[in-house]
Amino acid sequence: MKRSVTISGAGLVGSLLAIILRKRGYAVTVYERRPDMRAATIGAGRSINLAMSARGWHALALAGLKAEMESLAIPMHGRYLHQSDGSTAFQQYGKNNEAIYSVSRGELNKRLMTLAEKEGAVIHFNRRCTHVDVPHNRLHLQDADGNATTVDADLLFGADGAFSALRSSYVHMDRVNAAQHYIEHGYKELSIPPAADGGWRMEKHALHIWPRKNFMLIALPNTDGSFTCTLFFPFEGTPSFASLKTKEEVTAFFAAQFPDAVPLMPTLTEDFFGNPTSSLITTHIFPWHYQDKSALIGDAAHAIVPFYGQGMNAGFEDCSVLAAVMDQHGDDWSRILPAYEQQRKPNGDAVAQLALMNFIEMRDKVADPAFLERKKIEKELGRLFPGQFNSVYEMVSFSHTPYAVALQCIQAQDRLLEQIMAAGNFFELIGQEAFTAQLGAWVSSYHQSVQQTA
Repeated sequence: MKRSVTISGAGLVGSLLAIILRKRGYAVTVYERRPDMRAATIGAGRSINLAMSARGWHALALAGLKAEMESLAIPMHGRYLHQSDGSTAFQQYGKNNEAIYSVSRGELNKRLMTLAEKEGAVIHFNRRCTHVDVPHNRLHLQDADGNATTVDADLLFGADGAFSALRSSYVHMDRVNAAQHYIEHGYKELSIPPAADGGWRMEKHALHIWPRKNFMLIALPNTDGSFTCTLFFPFEGTPSFASLKTKEEVTAFFAAQFPDAVPLMPTLTEDFFGNPTSSLITTHIFPWHYQDKSALIGDAAHAIVPFYGQGMNAGFEDCSVLAAVMDQHGDDWSRILPAYEQQRKPNGDAVAQLALMNFIEMRDKVADPAFLERKKIEKELGRLFPGQFNSVYEMVSFSHTPYAVALQCIQAQDRLLEQIMAAGNFFELIGQEAFTAQLGAWVSSYHQSVQQTA
């Protein structure tokens, strides 16, 4: 007999997990702290647009939502850089016109919840889990009026985000290692409305970035012609959220740093002072599960900063891997949960590190001509040596290469690109027989070193 499943959290990962488990015949009940977003207006200023990539699409295919969400997704084929000197540059993501996709977080969550209910899952809204008695698998819940109830779970998944009640309850147990780290930057959502004709005011098929060393502005397209913008900015110091106190200071700062964006943002000061400033956290915990009774999944297991666009993709891949482990072990959760943890924990740690590293790349390195040249060389290497070289970005965004493997490749790729760039102008040398032979030897050596560490 299949066990009944309780999920804490009806966000993206919790709803997807509910669908996958219902399709496998499990009774699923979900408790969500928020009201039903399908009936309520989602508050502005609390969401960074999702960048759906290969891992996320694979999980949506398992849920049967891939085709439906593709119609609402906007492909972004590269970064559109707005440099501080007023120049712009387009940096393609993939070597074969691959794209990541801008998707509405709210729209995706609504559709996942609706499909979960259609599959037979029961979702209770306005039920916040305050803590869990882990050994007894007992959830302590509180409704919108503050009334407390308890629920005894058979099999429990904590899909309740970075500040998960189940994760917090694990932390208080013996031999649990946990850590959290806030970066010095926060974020604030801003907006660019559609043009008068309903179209987009900037290039539609790109992720726009204004890199400014210690801070940056980004913009992702929406299907209604608008762009969701996010300012990643220090909390303290000069400049910072703390230093911009008046509308005049905000206007002057944006005019100086993002002059081409300001004319596109008619509600800039209203958005800046009306939308919340949110923090960015990375969390680590081990173990991810307790016996055969409960487990963490998604941000509850591995909250990360959003700079690689992999938060949702990593959480969805948790669901895909869990489904694959269930294929191996049937309904034996005493084997499923440890195997899931063994596969995903190293990758959760790796994607957290990759995301932090990519923040530096996005806000700082993309303004460096040498870095842009390196990216062009990476694309060419991928074309010339498709079986031996794939950039780390492409591994993460356009493949199912484990995050841990991609992370291990970074130093080897750094050494390879340093060798190549030290030899001179790559695109002038590539036609010369001696250089081409040397290049092949370097790439072969790189490939062998990666194979040994993978």
